[in-house]
Amino acid sequence: MTAICVDDEPLVLQLTLSLFRDLPQFDRVEGFAGPLEALDWLEEHTPDIALLDIDMPAMNGLELAARIREMHPGTAIIFLTGYAEYALDAFKLHASGYLLKPINREKLYAEVNYALSGKNRPASSHIFVKTFGNFDILVDGKPVVFKRSKSKELLAYLVDRHGGNVSRPEAFAVLWEDAFYDRAMQKQMDVVIRSLRSTLEEAGIAEIFEIQSGWMRILPDRLDSDLYRFLDGDRETINEYRGEYMSAYSWASQTEAYLDRLLREQSS
Repeated sequence: MTAICVDDEPLVLQLTLSLFRDLPQFDRVEGFAGPLEALDWLEEHTPDIALLDIDMPAMNGLELAARIREMHPGTAIIFLTGYAEYALDAFKLHASGYLLKPINREKLYAEVNYALSGKNRPASSHIFVKTFGNFDILVDGKPVVFKRSKSKELLAYLVDRHGGNVSRPEAFAVLWEDAFYDRAMQKQMDVVIRSLRSTLEEAGIAEIFEIQSGWMRILPDRLDSDLYRFLDGDRETINEYRGEYMSAYSWASQTEAYLDRLLREQSS
């Protein structure tokens, strides 16, 4: 695995590089004294994780993180800063971690392990749906590839509804927001549904999806999910949640807020 560290303070940069190189997960660790040289390197390389100082000249770490998200959406990002007031902005970018200077070895390793948990976590079930961070469905540990992004989003919404019936117009309103549900878009909705069914059939998991009389739903008892484990009170899963839920979808913010509230209630 590959990690990068970006920090304009030479001593801090050397320390973080040293700590990362002690971790057995990484066979390559690169350090950069500024965002621009990091971006040059990122044009041709994809890191698994990026540790970014926030307070840097020319381009701060938040801006750099946004660029990395555009270039390499799968890269986990941990922010490092001396200023606690940046925390809210960091989590708005769905950072995988946030550390205050001076850097602490144990806390860094804990954040790295969490950030990589989605990449390294073995699927404990034949069908595992990952909702913390980005949405994915894994069959025997391998992610299912969707031909259409809207089909993947439709499945994500059905998972979010936890087995509740969803009508075609409701699904359309979620996938296309303010678009008008006319005859042409009804046909487009049918294309998305057919593509979803085809993808699930090819993956050998068609049994998780049910559609009849204009309604569709997933069958929660036929899959495993971090969302469902969280709602069932599984302590290990609750500890893994860091405020990131189906990050790619704006409609998921309501459930994200609900999970955050449950977490606060359990912590109080």
